[in-house]
Amino acid sequence: RALKVASKYINNLKSDIVIHLGDCIEDVKLLEKTFKGEIYAVAGNCDFSNTYPKEDTITINGLKIFFTHGDLYNVKSTMNSIAIKAESIGADVVLFGHTHIPLKEEYRNTIFMNPGSIPKPSPWVKGKYIGVIEIDDEGVIVAAELKAVEV
Repeated sequence: RALKVASKYINNLKSDIVIHLGDCIEDVKLLEKTFKGEIYAVAGNCDFSNTYPKEDTITINGLKIFFTHGDLYNVKSTMNSIAIKAESIGADVVLFGHTHIPLKEEYRNTIFMNPGSIPKPSPWVKGKYIGVIEIDDEGVIVAAELKAVEV
């Protein structure tokens, strides 16, 4: 059900790329059947397949995007490790999950975003979200936001 909800928003937004941040990684196979753009994915701490890496980096129009589930960087306790990683690789955007708590912050000219979780949001969170980033042809971030979704 969560995949259907996310797919509706992804298709309505006319997305070019989807990045799945782990847990329920089997959703990627289903998403491949309906989404025509590029799909990137990393495994979460609840995914036991070796098919997907634990972290990855892509470059879109000159912007470096680092993404990981977040468990390797202990994001439930601190943002220090993931911020150090971002700085060490020159990431412009960092995407992660694991906490199931939506977050969008800018720190030292890097955007950090966690969309939370549609199927299992934290009990501390009201609502369910997806993260949306719009990048223009010159590599400028036009928008980076958490969009509420209705289930």
